[in-house]
Amino acid sequence: MALLEVNNLKKYFPIKKGILSRTVGQVQAVDGVSFTLKKGETLGLVGESGCGKTTVGRSILRLIEPTSGQVTFNGQNLLRLEREELRKVRASLQIIFQDPFSSLDPRMNVGQIIAEPIRNHLKISKSEMRNQVAYLMERVGLHPEQMSRYPHEFSGGQRQRIGIARALALNPLAVICDEPVSALDVSIQAQVINLLAQLQEQMNLSYLFIAHDLSIVEHISDRVAVMYLGRIVELATDRELYQNPMHPYTQALLSAVPIPDPEIRKKKILLQGDVPSPINPPSGCAFHTRCPERKEICSREEPIFQNIGADHWVACHLM
Repeated sequence: MALLEVNNLKKYFPIKKGILSRTVGQVQAVDGVSFTLKKGETLGLVGESGCGKTTVGRSILRLIEPTSGQVTFNGQNLLRLEREELRKVRASLQIIFQDPFSSLDPRMNVGQIIAEPIRNHLKISKSEMRNQVAYLMERVGLHPEQMSRYPHEFSGGQRQRIGIARALALNPLAVICDEPVSALDVSIQAQVINLLAQLQEQMNLSYLFIAHDLSIVEHISDRVAVMYLGRIVELATDRELYQNPMHPYTQALLSAVPIPDPEIRKKKILLQGDVPSPINPPSGCAFHTRCPERKEICSREEPIFQNIGADHWVACHLM
């Protein structure tokens, strides 16, 4: 049984104009996304900037309210929970934000930041809380002596470690990692990725790992879902997707991943045109306006997201 099940999730943002703020259109940021996340698994969610990855993560947590769909976590439908019930569930479903600076309150020191979820959910003494904060800081590679310092006194990588410690404070079952290393230097990215992998093994965590860097996703993910214009176009195991990409968009993304060997040359697939507007997405297959292999049917009919074997799912008429 899946720990997290997302079914036909949609999030449309209304476009309002005029004195009466009438709705004149909608930004279809997420348009029918479905996937599952098993216990102890990492599911990578990749795609270009603006494809709706972050909106999916925040809609699951109801940091922004979804337009429709179903999100089931540990047997509970999150979209039907009242505020207090949802607050209790969030102890088991946490998030690591992309920006390690803006996600931390500059008026609180590190000890207060990490202790905040513990204080809100558990009733323990101050000494026990301090011990727990010290333990969490050590676990993510920080010194407990730095507990009284403020976020601006740390580097970007250290601030992200603070965010990770805060996310793990209540021993969650799953963590949504919203591009947790994209704002960090390359050398620091590797350290944080290795830390996340180590913590996952120790705590049996499940990750929804949102990113646009496919080389990072390959390193940490068990399965990978590729998003384009608010929809998942391909979903497969890590090895299957990277060795046998079937959707033309996935093939184009993988062709752009640099190879650290000057002797190896590979042909890059250059996509023509810009990403269509989510306000007025193309009919049929959303990718057909940029697809080098498009057929006449692609502009008329939306492709079915289907299993083509070996748990490899693709939404493409070419299949």
